[in-house]
Amino acid sequence: MSFHSTAAQLATLAEGEGEQHASLSPYLTGGSALFILLLLLWITTRFNRDR
Repeated sequence: MSFHSTAAQLATLAEGEGEQHASLSPYLTGGSALFILLLLLWITTRFNRDR
């Protein structure tokens, strides 16, 4: 099996797997990430009292 044929098979496999999962909403994922980051920022600023 050559490098070229292996790369072609992997590219074909990646094209089939590229579809988005039906249960993952991009808005829910982004909103959750934003909430977690803001929560971590708030916790960090609460413990950083030596300003």
